[in-house]
Amino acid sequence: MKEEAGQFDVPRPFGLPPAEELQKYRIWDSYFLPLQSANGQRFTSDVTRSRSAIEKSAMERLCVFLHVGLGTADPATEEKLIGNPDAVLALLRQWGDTLIPMMRLNPMDVGGSLDALSRWMRDGPMVGVYFASDAQASLPCNHRNFAPLVQKIDELGGVIMQHTWFKTGGKGSVGESTPSELAELAKRFPEIEFVCAHAGGEWEKGIRAIRAYPNILAETSGFDATAGFIDMAVREIGADRIVFGSHLPSRALGTELSKVLNADISDDARKRIFGANLRRLLGPILAKNK
Repeated sequence: MKEEAGQFDVPRPFGLPPAEELQKYRIWDSYFLPLQSANGQRFTSDVTRSRSAIEKSAMERLCVFLHVGLGTADPATEEKLIGNPDAVLALLRQWGDTLIPMMRLNPMDVGGSLDALSRWMRDGPMVGVYFASDAQASLPCNHRNFAPLVQKIDELGGVIMQHTWFKTGGKGSVGESTPSELAELAKRFPEIEFVCAHAGGEWEKGIRAIRAYPNILAETSGFDATAGFIDMAVREIGADRIVFGSHLPSRALGTELSKVLNADISDDARKRIFGANLRRLLGPILAKNK
């Protein structure tokens, strides 16, 4: 049966609304993940190949997680970065204000991490911290080593992003963190806000684990898009506690945007998730660093 002309919209390129439509959401990305190498070429390559996606989505700014030579990178990269801060700053200068720099820290090295916070956050340009959740990080986020780091980050006005994941069959290593462990940390510091990266992967469990803690926000990226994720998150924790992440360049932009665009939520909620909530979190320290 032939459909009447105009009954269906013309398919959109890449499955996305045009950038002109997306501009109204003022998208700020909380989870941009270009990789670093000792010579900086991998970072430049990853950012460059993401540029088309950034333009298509009209993203205004993107949080990027940078190694500063504290047990967070491979030895060759760390050797290049230790004692050579310009190796990191040079990467940022290429992209102007588009990238929002956040530093990676390894909680195994409390003293070194505190020193790095004084160097990179107190004096700028870093505006937050990303704690990984893997064998290299070596400690879950409810470990006592996090307390002095969290307090220092808060004192300096930084934002805290914690990688979290629930795995079927349990953790792959003791250093991995789950939303339940982040909830324990957030309970100890109720005045400090935390971002739960990937909503724990297994998002139904993740949302339930953080639901009772208003100082935890859920980040949207990193797992396959399934119907109901954003709908449940808005219903259970509210649109003010969700921040968008693209996970570029390793995830598909259409998949990550569509989690929010296709949810049965208000347009106002989309605007908060896509950018307003992250701007609120980062606003004070970005203003301080101007």
